[in-house]
Amino acid sequence: MAHGFAVLFLFFFIYSVIGYICEVGFCTLVNKKLTYSRGFLIGPYLPIYGTGAVIVSSLLQKFSGDYVTLFVMSMVYCSVLEYLTSYFMEKIFHLRWWDYSKKKFQINGRVCLSNAILFGIGGVFIIEVFNPLISRFIYSLNPFIFKLLFSFCFFVFMTDFIITLRVMVGVKINLGRMERRDSTEEIREEVHKFLHNYSYSTSRLFGAFPNMEEFNGMIYKRFVSDIKNIREARKKK
Repeated sequence: MAHGFAVLFLFFFIYSVIGYICEVGFCTLVNKKLTYSRGFLIGPYLPIYGTGAVIVSSLLQKFSGDYVTLFVMSMVYCSVLEYLTSYFMEKIFHLRWWDYSKKKFQINGRVCLSNAILFGIGGVFIIEVFNPLISRFIYSLNPFIFKLLFSFCFFVFMTDFIITLRVMVGVKINLGRMERRDSTEEIREEVHKFLHNYSYSTSRLFGAFPNMEEFNGMIYKRFVSDIKNIREARKKK
């Protein structure tokens, strides 16, 4: 059981890294500049891709060789995952993390046809190309190296997740206080505390999800403005 979990986690971790690389490459090409802040975690991995790959691998491996079925079912499963992830993250943190409302053939700005097509293509490659390669790599490791690799990846990922979760909760708390009280000085003090403790994580979080500003209006703008003012004040010291 433990060995099975370790293998499953390594699949999840590797695909999360692959997803991050793909997103960085795509966004860099679209923006014509290096865009490395992707996802809500600090490290170079996107859990939604790892989760999607594990789901596709678990449910669709039996359709290996049937490219049409793999394509269509991967579109469906991964689009549902993306929609639910967007929905629950917005409900929990009161922030919209990504938005496709300006794209054609989208549903509530959470999923869109162009992404679904990419998910379908990705699902075919996962089953037919990547899974065999990753399986050979993992099962070729000797037991000690396997345990060492799993322990390292698990520790790094969980530490990152806990730290980032604290940052996300902090963002929610600060936004909530700003909604309830219109006190500039209190806002500045809270932002100062938050920035002092989580400056890099917070900056990366906002950099990865610029659409947060659009869905939180003046509250978020004031929050960011205070962060910039604090940074400028620090530079002058």
